[in-house]
Amino acid sequence: MTFRSLLNWAIGLPIAAAAVGFAVANRQWITVSLDPIHRDQPFASIQMPLWVLFFCGIFVGIFVGWVAAWFAQGKWRKAAKEARIELVRVHTEHERMKREHQSQAVVPVQDGSA
Repeated sequence: MTFRSLLNWAIGLPIAAAAVGFAVANRQWITVSLDPIHRDQPFASIQMPLWVLFFCGIFVGIFVGWVAAWFAQGKWRKAAKEARIELVRVHTEHERMKREHQSQAVVPVQDGSA
């Protein structure tokens, strides 16, 4: 087991235990309302346990972070794509020049002074 995986377990296991403890301690149902004006009869609301709201928030945060990182790395993906295209172009040109050089070397030189 490497140090990194040991460190992941040392950090991840207490966090997972805390998350399970939070879920068990907060089993009561709550009303999540999306209507800030009408508190008694909201336009859009949903009943769910508090731990579901907590974990949904975590998953939404992970997804938003992933999307933001993906967009932020767009310039690097574009540069890598352009570099691959340039590499293929240079490789093709190199192969063409190698073939031309080989075809010129094969042509025998005829001596016209005989």
